Amino acid sequence: MSPGPRRGAATLSQVAVRAGVSSTTASYILNGRSGEMRIAESTQLRVREAAQALGYRPNRAAQSLRTATTKTIGVISDHVASGAFASAMLSGAGEAARELDHYLLIGETEGDPDLESRLVEELIGRQVDGLLYVTLVASEITLPASVHEQRVVLLNCHDPESSLPTVLPAEFEGGRTAARVLLDAGLRQGVHVVGHDPTPKAIAGPMRQQGIEAAFAERGAAVAGHLRCDWKVPDAYAAVSAWLSAAAAPPSALICLNDRIAMGAYQALAAHGLSVPGDVSVVSFDGSDLATWLRPVVTSVALPFKELGAAAVRRLLAPQPGEPQVSRLPMPLAAGGSVARQAETR
Repeated sequence: MSPGPRRGAATLSQVAVRAGVSSTTASYILNGRSGEMRIAESTQLRVREAAQALGYRPNRAAQSLRTATTKTIGVISDHVASGAFASAMLSGAGEAARELDHYLLIGETEGDPDLESRLVEELIGRQVDGLLYVTLVASEITLPASVHEQRVVLLNCHDPESSLPTVLPAEFEGGRTAARVLLDAGLRQGVHVVGHDPTPKAIAGPMRQQGIEAAFAERGAAVAGHLRCDWKVPDAYAAVSAWLSAAAAPPSALICLNDRIAMGAYQALAAHGLSVPGDVSVVSFDGSDLATWLRPVVTSVALPFKELGAAAVRRLLAPQPGEPQVSRLPMPLAAGGSVARQAETR
């Protein structure tokens, strides 16, 4: 029995002959350009099967010389890749990149500006087709000067001094969504917001707060107060517990600015003999796995991390005419069992 074809040794012409098409047709299909020629799906499948059977591997270097593209996207992030939750942004970006025949080259700066500059220069030197500039926490940033000269999309961050395309969660509308969950349940009084975003120039917390207040104002109501604490379980527990100890009466509801705050609030409420939602309703943000571990599951306005990453890549590689400078993706509501109607709690 003769050995099969050596992996990567086949030529484009051999693939074309095996598939029964011209070399031009095979090239269009294998280079992701079949849509330009309106090539039938059956033909595309036949060519790809032939390429796989022969072990054909496209010569990316030669393609780069012909097309002036490298089929790569550089990603500059601070701590995104190491964050299990926010790394979904990179997962979504990677999937969208592969759909568009591109791959990600990821560099994480860990907040070091010198390392950031070196990574930017390294990616530019590799002639990536564009850059994604990503941050773990949605915040205002100041971009390195060298980035402004590149094809770039900002993801989960905003540079107020630039006009670069930007993809962000719709935090203001997310705040309105959280407030309306309570308002629609008849909870208009005694609602407190819990949390204070400690990150300098953070935009998520302030925008959520503004959306909450706007939704209450639309109904002729207002939040009863704002309990400031860090976005961590122990800090939230300590702050809510101390507040409950001094309060004359428990709140009707809490809007926690993230799911970790909600977990701390749950523990503090339980320590004071208060149940969720029997005594106090709770709404949160992020839609993380943590929200589903709480009992009852906390109603949480979710961050669409995978969708954000995918949208940023498509914006970079295939921008649509008339797209706004800043695209804000909806934050869907992940309903749980943490909200009770007013008639059920009072």
